[in-house]
Amino acid sequence: MSTPFLERGVLLLARGDELLVDRVVGAADETSGRPCTPATRFQIASISKQMAAVAVLLLAERGALRLTDPVTRWLPGTPPPEWSGITLHHLLTHTSGLGHWEEYPAVDLHGPAEPDELLGRFAALPPLFPPGTGWHYSSPGYVLLARTVERASGRPYAGFLAEEVFAPLGMTGSFAGAGDDRPDVAVGHEDGRPVPSWDLATVSMGAGDVWCTAADLLTWLDVPRRGRLLTPASVTALTTPHAPTGRPGEAYGYGFFVGPLAGRRAVHHSGDNGGYKAFAAWLPDSDERLVLLANQAEVNPAAVTSVLDAV
Repeated sequence: MSTPFLERGVLLLARGDELLVDRVVGAADETSGRPCTPATRFQIASISKQMAAVAVLLLAERGALRLTDPVTRWLPGTPPPEWSGITLHHLLTHTSGLGHWEEYPAVDLHGPAEPDELLGRFAALPPLFPPGTGWHYSSPGYVLLARTVERASGRPYAGFLAEEVFAPLGMTGSFAGAGDDRPDVAVGHEDGRPVPSWDLATVSMGAGDVWCTAADLLTWLDVPRRGRLLTPASVTALTTPHAPTGRPGEAYGYGFFVGPLAGRRAVHHSGDNGGYKAFAAWLPDSDERLVLLANQAEVNPAAVTSVLDAV
């Protein structure tokens, strides 16, 4: 089938366990001419928040932390008093009052940054509202969750994901952090030209730091779809509409948007890092899973939903 909105990347659509669309196009690296293949790993950008949410839920299941814990319990030093009422639940649902990247102009997304210095830049500005009283999408909030996972588990965040999340699911093409010296990684492009990556080791840790193949991301959707990896209660928590986003019929769960997609009930998320776009959705009524991974900035993730009506 034709996908005119996609020049570089992979598009998958499955219904049940049948793969209906499997399209791989364009160059993984325009400079070398290396093509995209099914083995190519792409930055999934903000879809990475789902992995952070699952890591937190795994630790909650083990009693290592509680979702009602104040985040200040898990951060080094002396966090600002304005953060004292912010719980892990608030961070997971974007109801903490913390801002998104545009609210923190002192943060360089290309980094690098020392972890505690990064926290200091977040703490330098007061929250936008008291925790639990509003909704504002916040990647910095998920950076704090990744730091919490490190402190509660006593392990580096990328290592925790590798051993406790990706390996049990068989996601052998996935990893978190910098893509330097890794094979089969796509280079991000804007206007047809390669662009440098954002810093994924620290600045976007937990918020946009994961690389996946399209097949791995399709497997990932089996966490809500088939209840893999987590207890039934934790799976329910992922996709419960905890916090209205202000868009009609839509709310945020833990790392998932919950609401209509192309007029149908769905859990989904998009991702947008410099030079990369990503989209993943599960539509439970039709049991369809849709994955788009692109190493071009010009893709409109909303356009991918047209594929649902074409098969």
